[in-house]
Amino acid sequence: MIPFFNKKLRFQLFSFIIIACISYSCLVPEKGKTSDTDSTNVNSISSIDSVLAKQLGADKNGMKMYVMAFLRKGRKRWMIDSATANRLQKAHIETIARLADEGKLVLAGPFEDNTDLRGIYLFNVKTVAEAQQLCNSDPAIQAESLAMELHPWYGSAALMKVSEIHKKITTKNY
Repeated sequence: MIPFFNKKLRFQLFSFIIIACISYSCLVPEKGKTSDTDSTNVNSISSIDSVLAKQLGADKNGMKMYVMAFLRKGRKRWMIDSATANRLQKAHIETIARLADEGKLVLAGPFEDNTDLRGIYLFNVKTVAEAQQLCNSDPAIQAESLAMELHPWYGSAALMKVSEIHKKITTKNY
């Protein structure tokens, strides 16, 4: 079993998730916000967008279950020539785009510090087994250039809007 990250990596991951949540809250205007800064709990409850909460699969806390995947260097990575590595990377990016379009992948991204930890996926699935099937559809996983470590994760249902927002702000298609 691979031990969970050291303190620095846990802090980086936690920081990334907090920034993503804050970024979303800055991009999307609040519905039904009152001008009264001393709003009571009743006012807070009445400003809940129950239709959006249901659409996103949110529970009463505005949260939902996901499966977090940590991508690591695979055991055969060192055996792969550069042409094959380029082909696998292209297929890996195509898999990410496909899973995002299907609504199964909430977010994905690489770590930039060149360690064995290569990146993360956040899957919109209910079980680790479902996430494992999705991982197995990635040619980089199949070739063992990358390996996945999967964990159930409870986070903000608002993260379901990241892909939609990302499409509105990106100028580069892979």
